[in-house]
Amino acid sequence: MAKKQKEKPEQTIAINGEEHNVSDLSEEQVAMVNHLHDLDRKIGSSQFNLDQLNVGRNAFMDILTASLVVEEVDEVA
Repeated sequence: MAKKQKEKPEQTIAINGEEHNVSDLSEEQVAMVNHLHDLDRKIGSSQFNLDQLNVGRNAFMDILTASLVVEEVDEVA
């Protein structure tokens, strides 16, 4: 008995709130979608790195500020 192959549902993408069938897009449009997807991934990765850098910078600023307070206390004593 032969198995029936399931039909794959049409792949769609939302562009500016409108659904489009990927198979209806030109090669150039598909390339643009791929570029946008890659850029979104890179922006997310950059934002993640920026968050890490800001937390690290804040930690060093806190350490520096605390060390200056300790120096002031030592000078007064």
